[in-house]
Amino acid sequence: MSSKLKSKFKVAEYLSIERKAEYKSEYFDGEIFAMTGASRKHNLISTNVVTALNQQIENRDCELYSSDMRVKVPKTGLYTYPDIVVACDEPQFEDEELDTLLNPRLIIEILSKTTENYDRGEKFEHYRSIDSLQEYTLIAQKKPHIMHYVRQNDNSWLLAETSTLDDKLYLPSINCELLLVDVYRKIRF
Repeated sequence: MSSKLKSKFKVAEYLSIERKAEYKSEYFDGEIFAMTGASRKHNLISTNVVTALNQQIENRDCELYSSDMRVKVPKTGLYTYPDIVVACDEPQFEDEELDTLLNPRLIIEILSKTTENYDRGEKFEHYRSIDSLQEYTLIAQKKPHIMHYVRQNDNSWLLAETSTLDDKLYLPSINCELLLVDVYRKIRF
């Protein structure tokens, strides 16, 4: 999260402000946090992943959203914008605006200096409480490195890491593969 704007807003106030705002903000526990913009590498990686996954799920009962789809974590009340999110079967939304997803199956975050600790820690803690979430993937910008968490039957999370451009990552919840060479296309380290 970035800088705090004002404290103790109600959810309805946040949504009203957010739906009219030029810039995105996260919401948690009555506070609104302005989000910062993304770097060139971040945008390239995001576009590469969206392109690769969208081609694989285009004929499936799944929808892929980039960073403009807000996700609500029902059990904790966090409203946030993952870099990439996939929902399958029937997407569920908070209200008739259809702009706040409740049932993501896969969430992908692209790490940056300012969000890395939050994405790995507190944000993942929130995400783990989403019943529909089966996979959480963190993609590094400064070197080829992906951390991939998969929910197990006992509700624990299994971590696998990959860090060479010759590797590929299998995403079982959506039956897709990501080749690291595709994820990092046009990225120089």
